[in-house]
Amino acid sequence: MKEFELINRYFKGRGIIRRDVELGIGDDCALVSVPTGHQLAVTTDTLVSGVHFFEDIPPRALGHRVIAVNLSDLAAMGAEPTWLSLGLTLPTADMEWLEAFTEGMHEIAEYYNVQVIGGDTTQGPLTITVCAKGIVPNGKALKRSSARVGDWIYVTGSLGDAGLAIEARKQELMLDPLHYKAALDKFHYPAPRVAAGQVLRGLATSAIDISDGLLADLQHILKASLVGAKIHVDKVPMSNALRASLDEAARLRLALSFGDDYELLFTVNDNNKNAVETRLKQYGVEPVCIGQITAHNGEVQLVNKGQPYQLSGQGFEHFS
Repeated sequence: MKEFELINRYFKGRGIIRRDVELGIGDDCALVSVPTGHQLAVTTDTLVSGVHFFEDIPPRALGHRVIAVNLSDLAAMGAEPTWLSLGLTLPTADMEWLEAFTEGMHEIAEYYNVQVIGGDTTQGPLTITVCAKGIVPNGKALKRSSARVGDWIYVTGSLGDAGLAIEARKQELMLDPLHYKAALDKFHYPAPRVAAGQVLRGLATSAIDISDGLLADLQHILKASLVGAKIHVDKVPMSNALRASLDEAARLRLALSFGDDYELLFTVNDNNKNAVETRLKQYGVEPVCIGQITAHNGEVQLVNKGQPYQLSGQGFEHFS
């Protein structure tokens, strides 16, 4: 199958058609209309085989994952996802693989009302780049730079499951099959907190999605806001699978330092604390308070059951 046959078969005319897309796949550029009173939020992620996913990942799961991780960035800004562009580099145009991959991709895109409006296909080592766009009301985007001393630090869900799947695979850990499946599903099918991000607009003081690990991503907020943090590690939410699979030190290492969970980490002041908890619970999200912003610029104090806690490793960073 040649390039344009591939595009016509698996991308053009598939998925939802949004009214704000004036020209989609088929021309040199797509044309979209940004609503009056809104800003355009744009994010790009590249996923490389063997780096961001295992080479034998089911193609349907990969299709879901490449879209989900981009929508998570939009969620962290409080944006409503709208349009996607896809750069797809394939070793071969395997029809069976492409059918499953695009099924997973279109499924999650339709769920979040996002249209695929263009991209590029090339031949080479399996690499996928997604450029996701969204809209956010003027002046309402969540940023990393507005956390203030005294703000409470929250996460939207359990951490460490993706890390458990990765470690089980790499280290050949013997896990209960049900726990391993639960962890692997979390890694393969992350659920971006899109609704939660929009709820947090006007309530949270800062936000970021947890892609590189809680402590690593927290540092981005602290650096941008010129503040520090105190984290109660015993408050960090973990799944039953993680708790049942590892001892405390090992599971804390995964929950604090491993990424790929794609939960939101956000800060909120005293005035909005109750409102945030109430509104998020209406959307099925149970936010957990894990600490507080301090005045110690860039410093993170870890506490476990009231005692200082030391942890080696701060999260994932390319070229480190």
